[in-house]
Amino acid sequence: MINGAQDPSKIRNIAVIAHVDHGKTTLVDGLLKQSKTFRDNQAEMSQELIMDSGDQEKERGITITAKITAVQHGDYRINIIDTPGHADFSGEVERTLNMADGCLLIVDAQEGPMPQTKFVLSKALAGGLKPIVIINKIDKDGRRLGEVEDELADLFLELAIDEDQLHYPIYYAIGRSGKSWSDVPANTEVDADLEPVFDAIISKVPAPNVDQNKPFQMLINALTWDNYKGKYAIGRITRGSVKPGDTVVLCKKDGSQVKSKVDNVFMSHGVSKFEVPAGVAGDIVQLTGVNEAQIGETIADATNPEALPVLEVEAPTLRIYLGPNTSPFKGTEGEFNTSRQIKERLDKELETNVGLRVEEDGIGFTVSGRGELHLSVLIETMRREGYEFEVGRPQVVTHEEEGKIMEPVDEIMIEVPAEHVGAVQMELGARRAVLKEQSSSNKGGTKLVYEMPTRTALGMRNILLTNTKGTIIMNTLPAGFQTMGAELQQLRNGVLIAFETGTSTPYALQNVEDRGICFINPAEKVYAGQIIGLNTRQEDMEINVCKAKQLTNMRSKSSDGTVQLTPPTIMSLEQCLDFIENDELLEVTPKSLRLRKKELNPNLRKRASKK
Repeated sequence: MINGAQDPSKIRNIAVIAHVDHGKTTLVDGLLKQSKTFRDNQAEMSQELIMDSGDQEKERGITITAKITAVQHGDYRINIIDTPGHADFSGEVERTLNMADGCLLIVDAQEGPMPQTKFVLSKALAGGLKPIVIINKIDKDGRRLGEVEDELADLFLELAIDEDQLHYPIYYAIGRSGKSWSDVPANTEVDADLEPVFDAIISKVPAPNVDQNKPFQMLINALTWDNYKGKYAIGRITRGSVKPGDTVVLCKKDGSQVKSKVDNVFMSHGVSKFEVPAGVAGDIVQLTGVNEAQIGETIADATNPEALPVLEVEAPTLRIYLGPNTSPFKGTEGEFNTSRQIKERLDKELETNVGLRVEEDGIGFTVSGRGELHLSVLIETMRREGYEFEVGRPQVVTHEEEGKIMEPVDEIMIEVPAEHVGAVQMELGARRAVLKEQSSSNKGGTKLVYEMPTRTALGMRNILLTNTKGTIIMNTLPAGFQTMGAELQQLRNGVLIAFETGTSTPYALQNVEDRGICFINPAEKVYAGQIIGLNTRQEDMEINVCKAKQLTNMRSKSSDGTVQLTPPTIMSLEQCLDFIENDELLEVTPKSLRLRKKELNPNLRKRASKK
């Protein structure tokens, strides 16, 4: 077991940043394993993506929440912050980068800098972090080391806020194999390790610039819980030191102060934590006993309680209605379905999810976040915990400037084979996207860069995947705000709606196939007003899917044949959110996702559509 560092000059705090799938978490795995953080017989030594601990992180293969770990390398304690690469989780990046003094920027040797590379690097450089570049996956056949280095130089020139940041060291790595070099190796098959990366962190990243002799002060950057000690407040000590039993003051966001006593001081080591007698300035610690702590607040010495500036994160760009389930099947599949239970769960989420906003909206809530992925991860998490609720169509968050309504704009970068460029341009043209750049991509296809309102980009990804036979690679980046444009006409066809409540029959579903695409299986319970398919025409159509074939005493070869149905189209949560229109809802339960009309009564629905 390692000891807590007592000398700030022996501490290094580093954030690992990159575009999605460029190998951040895999490289952190290598640093953990090669620093002898685990015993040779520990399960983690044979595990991949050790830091991606959540179920959804493992299933989606992405980092959703920033993780803090630490390794001991010789006399040095290295705190490592593994950050998400998606712009949707940028709140996680913003709340953790101020704990670091340097950053490892990881870039794919073939893809080079991508949209999220630009996003996370801009945040790191704005925070004054010392960058170390690692060009990863250099064993790829399509590697372009010279071009990638040039692209990085252009990116730093665009984003650097002082001249020092333009002088960055470059290292080369194969993260999956745990190999790295300070120069391009002639042969990537030779034995190598991550020692050059460790040496770079120790020699290139500055030690924390702190004062141990001043009164204790720490900004809370993260929270965690367990049943043993309760709430842990996590942050970097900006000055002074702290030990168990110290009396401290929690400086709240509203200006009030709450006296508390520190019960324990913990530090990270690999995927676990250990108790230390004291934490010193510059180190990242976890404190228990401060039970009212919230992210962005300050824990300070009781004799000199000075608050640090409150942590500010960028405002959300997308909002969604989330309320208790109002369908006829309410309460049959979920454990928690009341407005009060949903509110308690959302309040708990707000404590750790700094990019989220929640406002009451009738019996439900308006939940605002950074993007569809940000919101869908929350919805899927609640669903798995046994919650049952309904959500509306995602809407953009607007604000007013000089009397004008401003809406968010996205930069969309698309890579697609040449034969599908026309299909992409037609779809984006209908959505009022502006083509900014067109060039050949490094993968042999065409690279298109568009700028378009976030509002018109909703629901586009799945349509483009279908139109390009799944060959499209699409990345989105926030690009500021512009004056609100005109309403976009409905681009989707009408829907097929269940006429009555009952159980669907194969005989009736043959009718659905004749009129469009079916979303349900035979022998599935449905209710009147539920969407059971997509029409081939623009208008909605009601259809009876519970009708059984009438029995007669006449027999014929054709009438006795079994019904052959095409398998239904089953949509994922993200696809359902993209699909629904303003007059529709998505019913979410632990067992089912059901599309439905807001107004289930057909007469009231028709009246509302005529208004």
